[in-house]
Amino acid sequence: MKQRDFEQRYRASWERLEKWLKTGADGTTTLDLPVAYRSVCQQLAVAKERQYTNQLIERLNQLVMAAHHRLYRQQTLRRNTWLRYLLSGFPQAVRAQIRTVWLAAALFVLPALVLGIGSYHNDALVYAVLDPIQVRQMEAMYDPGNRVLGRERGSDSDLMMFGFYIKNNIGIAFRTFAGGLLLGLGSIFFLVYNGIFLGAICGHITRIGFVSTFYPFVIGHGAFELTAIVLAGAAGLMLGQALVDPGRHRRLVALRLAGTEAMKIMYGTFLMLVIAAFIEAFWSSSTEIAISVKLAVGALLWLLVFAYFTLAGREGTQRGA
Repeated sequence: MKQRDFEQRYRASWERLEKWLKTGADGTTTLDLPVAYRSVCQQLAVAKERQYTNQLIERLNQLVMAAHHRLYRQQTLRRNTWLRYLLSGFPQAVRAQIRTVWLAAALFVLPALVLGIGSYHNDALVYAVLDPIQVRQMEAMYDPGNRVLGRERGSDSDLMMFGFYIKNNIGIAFRTFAGGLLLGLGSIFFLVYNGIFLGAICGHITRIGFVSTFYPFVIGHGAFELTAIVLAGAAGLMLGQALVDPGRHRRLVALRLAGTEAMKIMYGTFLMLVIAAFIEAFWSSSTEIAISVKLAVGALLWLLVFAYFTLAGREGTQRGA
């Protein structure tokens, strides 16, 4: 291909890329930068191989450098965006919906307290929630004589259990969140159900005297897992609220707006569940760690989670105000 034909073939794409770079990607010109960057790199290589004029090669070289700089900057900004989200965006999103979060917490914690106290004082109450086989399995999981706590795993490795916990935890959180699409009733059901289930187990295990294994096991990962379930429920209630009371918007519009805000919570919730799964698999289940250490670390983790959602991002909020 002659240089003239080469330039005629690609001139429009070069001009579009130059315009996009000059206007600062202000939205007036749409462009897939990674694709455009790869294309101009290939075209520069062809121009050099065919020994086209220095003027053309210099133009393409400048385009390649400018596109590379912009692409690198976009990737950096993308990484910084996630960092800003974790440092401030996530806790700010939670505090912005604090009433809904407290409602979700009440729907989870109050049934847990009622069933916990009831199961502790009445050994038959746990069987209203779990069948006898499940009760025996729970008792076996927290038997002080076990080599590993909190699970039936045989020869399964900690790594395999890590994957299992991720799947299980995220499954619970997703059902609790997605249940909000049923006018919020699904989220309410899963919050109350999980609270009842947890309370029944806590009360029964405490009554039979496995305190020294059960509470040191749950306190560490519970800071992330239980908080995440509450946040998933709050995000689901936001969806339900949008459907029940869409305000001035049509329901689909209100649902889309609520979904956008809810996902600001759910992204961080999923990360918390991964952290919880890691702690549960590699720390909570160990019998080699002293009980006092587990309790101290668990208390510290609860304090850090509370401080994170209370304090993180407040400086940015005040500046924005």
